[in-house]
Amino acid sequence: MLTLDDSTPDRHLAAEIVRFTRSTTRRHKRSRVSLSERFVDAYSWGLGIAVSLTIAASFVLALRNEIADRSSAGTGIIGAQWLILPEPVLWTSVTYAFLLVVSNLARKLGPVTVGGPESIWWLTLPIDRRPMVLPPFLRKVALTGTGLTLLYLAFSMVTAVNRTAPEHLLASVTFGAAGVIAVTLAAFQQLGLLGPRIGRVVAMTALLACAVLPTASSSPWPAALAFVAAVVLLVLAGPRTGEVRSEELIRGGAVAGHAGASLFMMDSNEVLRALGGGRKTVDGGRAAGFFARPAGGPLRALIRADVVAFLRLNPPLMPSVLWLAACVAMLLVEGGLPEFAQLGIIVIAGCATASGMGGVARKAALVPELEALLPLHPALVRSSRALMPCLAMAVWMAALSGLLVLLGASDPALIAVGALAGIGMGAGTLRSATKAAPDWSAPPVDTPFGPVPRAQLGSLMRGLDVTILAMVPVMVGLYLGYTPLTVVVVQALFSAGIVLLSVLSKPKKA
Repeated sequence: MLTLDDSTPDRHLAAEIVRFTRSTTRRHKRSRVSLSERFVDAYSWGLGIAVSLTIAASFVLALRNEIADRSSAGTGIIGAQWLILPEPVLWTSVTYAFLLVVSNLARKLGPVTVGGPESIWWLTLPIDRRPMVLPPFLRKVALTGTGLTLLYLAFSMVTAVNRTAPEHLLASVTFGAAGVIAVTLAAFQQLGLLGPRIGRVVAMTALLACAVLPTASSSPWPAALAFVAAVVLLVLAGPRTGEVRSEELIRGGAVAGHAGASLFMMDSNEVLRALGGGRKTVDGGRAAGFFARPAGGPLRALIRADVVAFLRLNPPLMPSVLWLAACVAMLLVEGGLPEFAQLGIIVIAGCATASGMGGVARKAALVPELEALLPLHPALVRSSRALMPCLAMAVWMAALSGLLVLLGASDPALIAVGALAGIGMGAGTLRSATKAAPDWSAPPVDTPFGPVPRAQLGSLMRGLDVTILAMVPVMVGLYLGYTPLTVVVVQALFSAGIVLLSVLSKPKKA
């Protein structure tokens, strides 16, 4: 192991190496790109950002007006609320959940990392690493704080229509500082100053306090407290960034690079593989007894292998439970959200939960040649892959439908419709896992509305389309307030058709 010298000349040498590398990189990039190309890129980026901000602002203002004008009764899918959740509690819970997501992503992606070329060139030198890793870390922290501040500004304008403009600004700054605290606490865990379990407990406790602070936007003291706490944590973590182990720097850089490239190519499967590749909570204890039984044929052996793989990959239960709680909470909020917003949140929760159940299918899709070696029809192999996601989603949708029936959204027949919808949603995860990456070399198709990238959209929507389709009868039952027999029959036909489509259609090749 190399002993790193932390003296001032050594730090100056490391800074010179970093400066030389980055100046050489910039010079190389400028030599390959002409001034006109840079102008076109800047114009395209500026136009795209301006259009996106305009659309986002119009959507936020429309949703703000809709929530401000909503009536206190009869606006949701529940006719009479017998249990009311205060509105500040709901929005504080949403803020806390989002901060937990930021903290979790920060732990997965670093936040102190190096890229592939840097790991080969810089990490092998026996010099101080702080000048190499500190500027990117501070840049990530600044971008995270700025992005979360702008995001919470829109969120505050929608959910707190009675706040003044300075109060919106203070609440947004407080949330941005809370995001900086989340990233810095992840850096403390990466440095080893906090253990994995203790680090999670400390992060959850600190972020809970940070989630409450934006609600007190009438005073500048919460924003000042969050800002001071963020600065103190940064001052404590910054000088120690050079102490992060080499394997941890390389791991974080690999995950961040993989996830970033997948997002740029809009490949959802690769994004999920990148974010879920570092999970170490593999547990075979729950599957050991089932795996020890006699096989009794190739199909039963394959089903058993898929069940064991599903249990050993240990899909996290917390996101599914949180989405279930989110669906119930937004129905109980005081005053009630607009009906279209409630139905939209239920659809989003169902799609997000279903995407987490396809881990085995996504891993098997990496090497499709192995399935061709099995002495079984490909449809039977795909049926085995879809078995556990279908069962898991049927249980989740039945639980969600049961809670909605308990709250008075519909009659008990909705539980059966929800379970049938879960089967179709589980089959949709198999269809999504076997989709090919978007081929951006294919030309767009001319339509009356302009060029449309039909091939890319078809690849992106594969799997998600049937998942949403499987939830349509459930949404109809919730909208009507009761479940007619026609809805049950249509749901059964939809789920059966989705299962057949998923197991009989061949995987798309890039």
